[in-house]
Amino acid sequence: MKAEIHPDYHTIKVVMTDGTEFFTRSTWGKEGDVMQLDIDSKSHPAWTGGQQQLMDRGGRLSRFNSKFGGFGLGKK
Repeated sequence: MKAEIHPDYHTIKVVMTDGTEFFTRSTWGKEGDVMQLDIDSKSHPAWTGGQQQLMDRGGRLSRFNSKFGGFGLGKK
């Protein structure tokens, strides 16, 4: 490998939103830095499923149901 072309790869500490910590190697920051996460897999809706309900007030879902609701798929 050529010298002086690769970034510095070192150990940092990552602190999750619930306070748990782990060490990993990264090019972020410098040796011994702490990365404090605002969003992680324990708190992000993409992984947790979120607490949101689907609310459709005359939008795409309502238009789809009014257009194709009469086909009765699955009902015989």
